[in-house]
Amino acid sequence: MLVELKDAEIGHEDIPILSHVGLTVDEGEFVYLIGKVGTGKSSILKTLYAELPLRTGEGSVLGYNLKKMKSRKVADLRKQVGIVFQDFQLLTDRTVRENLDFVLRATGHKKKAERKERIQAVLELVELTEKLDSYPHELSGGEQQRIAIARAILNDPKIIFADEPTGNLDRDTGVKIVNLLREICERGTAVVMSTHNWDLLQNYPGIVYRCENGTLAEVTQEFNKPIIMGDTTPSPQNPEHLTGTQE
Repeated sequence: MLVELKDAEIGHEDIPILSHVGLTVDEGEFVYLIGKVGTGKSSILKTLYAELPLRTGEGSVLGYNLKKMKSRKVADLRKQVGIVFQDFQLLTDRTVRENLDFVLRATGHKKKAERKERIQAVLELVELTEKLDSYPHELSGGEQQRIAIARAILNDPKIIFADEPTGNLDRDTGVKIVNLLREICERGTAVVMSTHNWDLLQNYPGIVYRCENGTLAEVTQEFNKPIIMGDTTPSPQNPEHLTGTQE
């Protein structure tokens, strides 16, 4: 098991957001976190990569105990996971090559030739080798997010945490990003992705958890129900169900 939360409380400082959280992620799984803005999707991800402390309960990521995490162990954990942000968070004064090389050097890769080879490999995967010497401002939003994904997989992580990776992109570009994450998942890397775009779940099925009313519940089966003609019951396939859920 790569990720496990048991009876966990998630929140910021003295403000609880989610209680009695149970979540598991295993190798090669694609997991969605859905819910309205402010219901705790991002807070779960931040807890899993140790930006937020686990308030109560039990939690582990790649064998690291989130409840007893020391600062030096946080750095060790983050070297073994990939993190993709909605706003890309690329270093604007450095080229694509320099952005990726910075991460490799920071995570202990000392041999220049090996870093160069790894950068080439991840850029081939995201199909942006021609952007090696471009600066972030010279890239489209979709290209910047693909570079952010390349950065996330530099160290061959067992799991990627992606926080609204399509949130700042148009629909078609967002679909391309999800396709890329699915391809990475099929290679064996687990992906936990928060999203408010429920349309993605219809075309790219996975395990689905919903944040709502201070709780987290697995609702995968709600997104696997067949559409019945004439059925007006709100469902993920029925547009009425989507009202108020998107940002």
